[in-house]
Amino acid sequence: MSEPKVITMGCRLNAFESEIIREHLYSAGLDNTIVINTCAVTAEAERQARQIIRRTRRKNPSAKVIVTGCAAQLCPDKYTAMPEIDGVLGNIEKLNLESFRVDQHEPNLVSDIMSVREIVPHFVQGLDGRARSFIQIQQGCDHRCTFCIIPFARGPNRSVSLDHLTDQVRTLVSEGYREAVLTGVDICSYGNDLPGAPKLGGIVRILLERVPELLRLRLSSLDPATIDNTLFELLEHEPRFMPHIHLSLQAMDDLVLKRMKRRHSRGGAVAIVERLRRARSDVAIGADLIAGFPTETEKMFRNTLAAVDELSLSHLHVFPYSARKGTPAERMPKVDGGVVRTRAAKLRAAGAKAMSKYQKQFIGQTLDILVEKPRVGYSPHFLSVNVNDDIEVGQIVPVRISEVSQEGLIGTVDGEDA
Repeated sequence: MSEPKVITMGCRLNAFESEIIREHLYSAGLDNTIVINTCAVTAEAERQARQIIRRTRRKNPSAKVIVTGCAAQLCPDKYTAMPEIDGVLGNIEKLNLESFRVDQHEPNLVSDIMSVREIVPHFVQGLDGRARSFIQIQQGCDHRCTFCIIPFARGPNRSVSLDHLTDQVRTLVSEGYREAVLTGVDICSYGNDLPGAPKLGGIVRILLERVPELLRLRLSSLDPATIDNTLFELLEHEPRFMPHIHLSLQAMDDLVLKRMKRRHSRGGAVAIVERLRRARSDVAIGADLIAGFPTETEKMFRNTLAAVDELSLSHLHVFPYSARKGTPAERMPKVDGGVVRTRAAKLRAAGAKAMSKYQKQFIGQTLDILVEKPRVGYSPHFLSVNVNDDIEVGQIVPVRISEVSQEGLIGTVDGEDA
């Protein structure tokens, strides 16, 4: 019998949850079982999920195939009806060991996630094949952006206690992890449901104080409308807080932002970026951007495109607008599909240009690189670096940068001949 396997799609939170699923599979003794942890952020993500399900069944005709994640949570009947699937689990059920211990007689185990008000914290001993560790600090989202279906797949905002987070970080550091990435659905809402409503910046500071042996701490995407002052202070004064900030901008035109029901304006986002650069001039700033949101005119798009260069947004995640059933944006006048694809391509090209410009400033400098796989690692600025030396995975080494390639920066361990 083959060992159980988890296929992960989508976000860092899914990667964290896949490790919990993996541990449950071993605890339940489920050999020859494959769990596909799906994403539903776009229609394309769901299409890819169905494609992976069919391919998995073709390659593993005797395996038990279980599907879970956001796509399964939103449309359990659709996945139950697929002949390739043996079982469907919701986003709550996939984290419950009992879901894997009992033989499923029901076609799916998917509960009403919108009624959930508490979070069950989980420990993971490490992440398969990774040198960085992802740590879930919250779950769910209380906001209702008009394009987004994820709150209905993840439920309301729920926060993990600081004591549990501290224990989790200590555990992972003891396992040899040098870097922790705090993740969730909407991490800037961390603490809104806890006594005293602690802020994200406060827990980052406390975690770094409580676990001094943690060498690097990084954050997943931030809502520019709710970044607290402590995060700017940490960026300026705390070297273990990584200088890489990814903003959930989505657009940089005020009317589009209003129709998206975002809580920041173009000017507000510009002010945040300027404040980040005042705190640390070399900070890497990334952004999520949606191309071709309904009603987006060429002028509106140009406002977003111009912001990539104006703000030097070096780490872009570009999404062509994807209508999600049940969202307000689905009912808005659509932009032609060809135009959407063209705009997405222009944003990606602008992002690639900004990234190249950003990378070049580090030629001749020495950066501390966390080696994540043989001869490849990441700088504090989340730049991929190809190291011309064999270094043990998981180590942090000083690397002198010599050039920029299509794959990223290239360098040699400092102190050796280039």
